Amino acid sequence: MKKVFTLIALSGALMTTSCVSKKKYLALEEDLNNTRSTLQKTTVEKEELESKFAKIESRVADYNAKINSLKDSNNEKMVMVDNLAVISNNTKEKMKETLAKVDPEKLQGARTLEDSMNLAVSHNLKSSLDDSLKEDEDISIDIDNTVVMISISDKMLFNSGSYRVSNKANDILEKLAQVINSEPSLDVMIEGHTDPRTISTPALEDNWDLSVKRATSITRLLQKQYNVDPAKLIASGRSSYQPLVENDTEENMAINRRTRIVLLPNLDKFFAMLSSN
Repeated sequence: MKKVFTLIALSGALMTTSCVSKKKYLALEEDLNNTRSTLQKTTVEKEELESKFAKIESRVADYNAKINSLKDSNNEKMVMVDNLAVISNNTKEKMKETLAKVDPEKLQGARTLEDSMNLAVSHNLKSSLDDSLKEDEDISIDIDNTVVMISISDKMLFNSGSYRVSNKANDILEKLAQVINSEPSLDVMIEGHTDPRTISTPALEDNWDLSVKRATSITRLLQKQYNVDPAKLIASGRSSYQPLVENDTEENMAINRRTRIVLLPNLDKFFAMLSSN
C-alpha cells in the first residue's frame, strides 16, 4: 500500500512539472514573437531614417558646393551693402562705374547709399532715354531729386482742350514704353498739367478734370497698347498749379501745358532684381 501511494505521488509531481514547463514555453514563444515583430519594425524605421539622412546629406553637399563656388569666384562673391541687399562684387563694381559718370555736384547731394544707388539707376535710365527719345523743344529730360522727369509738350500728345491722345503721340509713347518695360525696378507717374485758362464743356468740368483725364488717357494707352504693367503706373492731375514759367504769354502757357512722365526707381524691386541675378 505504501508503494502504491508513493507511485501516485510521484506521478502527480511529474504532471505538475510538465504543466509549468508548457506555460513557460508558451510565454517564451510569445516573447520571441514580440521580439521578432519589434526587430522587424525597428529595421523598417532604420531604413527610413537612413533614407532621410542620405537626402539631408545630399542637400548639405549641394549647399556646400554652392558656397565653395562663391568663395572660389571673387567677382561673384556675395556681399552685404548697408544691410539693404546682398549683391555680387561684379554688380557693386558696375554701380561704381555708373556713379563715376554722374555729375559730381549731383553725387555730392547723395547723403546715403540709398541716394547714391537711386542716382545710379536714374543716370542709366536717362542714358537709355537719350538714345531713344531725341530731345527737342517739345521734350525735355531731367534728373531732379534722383528721379528722371520727362516733360512732353501737349501739342505732341493731345489736340487743344482734348484728353484723347492723338496718333502723332504713338512713336514717343512706344519708345517710352520700351524703356519702362526694360527696367523692372521702376514705378511710373504720369502727371497732367494745364494752363490757367478756364475750361468747361459737357465732358470736362474744369482744368482739374482735364489734367486728370489726360494723365489717365496716357496711362491706359501705356497699359493696353504697349503692355506696361499697370501695377507700375500712377495717374495724377495737377491742373494749372505747378507752372514752369509765368502764364503771361501764349508761348509761356504753351510751355506749361504738358504731360510729365516721372520715372521713380523702386529700390526694393531694384535690389530684389539684383539679388536674383
